[in-house]
Amino acid sequence: MVSLLWTFLIIIGVVYAVFSGNLELVNNSILSSANKALDLILSLLPTIVLWTGIMRIAEDAGLLIKFANFLQPILKKLFPTVPKNNKALGYISSNIAANMLGLGSAATPFGLKAMDELQKINDNKDVASRPMITFLVLNTAGVTILPTTIIAIRLAYKSLNPTEIIAPAVIATTCSCICAVVIDYLIRRSKNE
Repeated sequence: MVSLLWTFLIIIGVVYAVFSGNLELVNNSILSSANKALDLILSLLPTIVLWTGIMRIAEDAGLLIKFANFLQPILKKLFPTVPKNNKALGYISSNIAANMLGLGSAATPFGLKAMDELQKINDNKDVASRPMITFLVLNTAGVTILPTTIIAIRLAYKSLNPTEIIAPAVIATTCSCICAVVIDYLIRRSKNE
């Protein structure tokens, strides 16, 4: 559905450019935007590689299991139907840790593994289970303590103070996380799950 929407918007933009005589401007924008996108990707790549490597080292060293144990009381409240020593809880805590560091790219593999483990204990394989929905809510609205990707983007665009985003990011993501978890809890409770 989203791809159809984007296709529709692109077609409208090109048709408008043809009729308004701005087709050359569209061509120049497309070419310069592609170049800027490549520059941005190349500037973000070292940050993503570094933090993904650090998360891998933390996983191999057992730090993520310790973090999962630290989060165990919270995760048990959020995921009451997931068995205590299930791998999903470790992957969920790893995903939370990566998201707290603002590393959505590094969090994605942990999130996929968590969903895979949650699917294994799902009774109805055709429908997302309550723990899967709660994890998706938590992943989407998670707290970000250090928004590394945003800081890297601000650095790439020569921001005078790229780290000034930290406090607003912590406040905004904490509020969104609390609201999302409370709404998820209320919905779960209203359905007696």
